[in-house]
Amino acid sequence: MKAILTLFACLLLSVGMAQTKKPAAKTAKPAATKSPGQLVYEQNCLTCHQASGSGVPNLNPPLRGTDWVLGDKTRLINVVLKGLQGQEIEGDMYDNAMPAHAFLNDTQISDVLTYIRSNFGNKADAITAEEVKALREK
Repeated sequence: MKAILTLFACLLLSVGMAQTKKPAAKTAKPAATKSPGQLVYEQNCLTCHQASGSGVPNLNPPLRGTDWVLGDKTRLINVVLKGLQGQEIEGDMYDNAMPAHAFLNDTQISDVLTYIRSNFGNKADAITAEEVKALREK
């Protein structure tokens, strides 16, 4: 009988110890770091121009592969600073108003435009905060 009690006590002790062990910590994968331009895009542009930069037909133009994005920096900066509405882009009309985003600072505008010009399949030069500032002051 004493042997059975000893065995029973050992079992209880081992079960109790097993329950008090902490589970092994899971190693979390580091979160992908988003660029400042991507963050501005997600907060201010994504709703109209979509996550893929494809836009919405007849409402909001695409941001990939168009001369408006890849071409003249001055025109693109002015669209962000002053807004745009009812414009033909690449042969299609887009009627939804693009509101002015002059509330963004020069760095935010240069970051988001650089992000757009280097994503969605685009490969164009960066836009600097100095370029934005020069146009804002005109």
